[in-house]
Amino acid sequence: MTSFDERDASIALPGDPAYVAATHVFNLAAPVTPAAALTARTVGQIRAGITYAKSAGLAVRVQTTGHSSGSAKSMAGSVLIRTELGGVVEVDPDRRVARIPAGTQWKAVVEATSAHGLAAPHGSAATVGVVGYLLRGGISFYGRHTGLASNHVRGIELVTPDGDLVWTDADNEPELFWALRGGGGGFGVVTAVEVDLFPASTVVTGTAFWPGEHARTLLSLWDKWCQDAPTEVSTSFRVLNLPPFPGVPEILTGGTMICVDGVVLATGDDAQALAQADDLLAPLRAVAEPVMDTWHLTTPQEVLATHMDPDEPVPAQGDHFLLTGLGDDAIDEFVRVFGSDSPLVMAGLRQLGGKLAEPAPNGGALDHLPAPYLYSGAGIPLDADVSAVIHDHLELARAALSPWDSGKTAPTFIESPDQPQGHLTPEAVARVDAVRARLDPKGLFRGDVMKNTTAL
Repeated sequence: MTSFDERDASIALPGDPAYVAATHVFNLAAPVTPAAALTARTVGQIRAGITYAKSAGLAVRVQTTGHSSGSAKSMAGSVLIRTELGGVVEVDPDRRVARIPAGTQWKAVVEATSAHGLAAPHGSAATVGVVGYLLRGGISFYGRHTGLASNHVRGIELVTPDGDLVWTDADNEPELFWALRGGGGGFGVVTAVEVDLFPASTVVTGTAFWPGEHARTLLSLWDKWCQDAPTEVSTSFRVLNLPPFPGVPEILTGGTMICVDGVVLATGDDAQALAQADDLLAPLRAVAEPVMDTWHLTTPQEVLATHMDPDEPVPAQGDHFLLTGLGDDAIDEFVRVFGSDSPLVMAGLRQLGGKLAEPAPNGGALDHLPAPYLYSGAGIPLDADVSAVIHDHLELARAALSPWDSGKTAPTFIESPDQPQGHLTPEAVARVDAVRARLDPKGLFRGDVMKNTTAL
């Protein structure tokens, strides 16, 4: 059923195996159904997709792995370009820079950079696409020490709506470079990025689990530790109700579990990093012996396994927002809503602060997150009835935690285009809109623009 070929590009229509491959998403609860699709492995194929869309009167949408498909607007009347650009991760250890082709997943970057004792500000999941994560800000386990991931982007190559291949950085198209980093999309098709790296040869990382009955005490202690935590340490506190999935240890599937995981970046000697981890964990271990505890000194390659994110596609339905803080009342509400009998697989608090909360002098449209914590919750919607139960509980949680809702959100955690979003200021929105109006006056890529990033 392929209907168009140009420069070795094939536009696939529904029913074509190539269409299925190009529209594959990681979040199985949020399939995408564009009018046509292609998997682009060259710049020529991207240009061909744009040309086809214009000739057919269709819009253009872009994705890589489909982790964020839940946040995407409807793709009806669009051509989807799935980017899987050829090439490998190129590391320049002297300049501490990596060039990464669009379509690359974080596991390939970690493997390439670790060989040089360097690291990139990657996320917690190995299979997430690099480009989408970076352009949406990106919250790394190193982030409290290094800042938002998008602040590490040194340059971006993209095909514009006119089909031009453009390189943009602080000296070339600086306003576009600013808008691309957190501005909400809709500028074209990114083909490659250059990212600044930082030294990282040793970390302390792992996960500790306790029965849910200790939730209130553990959360109070974790919150107390977070107040003066060193920036080298980034952690999360999660309430888990794990199903008996392959790869999940049986001991963790018998009921509600409390999980504290994270990373200590060894910026000094290993003994200092171990001591920083002990400052966090010793008070928690004193409450009760963990049923599983994997915290240990190791290399950065293992950080991608810390959060236990799934490697295979799963259905997911969730919500999130940034919190102004915790304290006794907030902790009571969090434990009341999630401490037991929750239909959610996960309800968590991601520790922010440190460099994540500081504006970057040369950052993009989104360069910091002004809040100490990020709340997120998610369930697995196996059918419509389960989805409704998850929805109701997420709404219950939003209402319960509303006194501490900052009104701010993080783009990489958005699960639905209908959820509240608030990561750009009105001034930033106006500035981003001006860049889009210049680059894409006909709105060819308008469907990719995130809520709260445009006033149009």
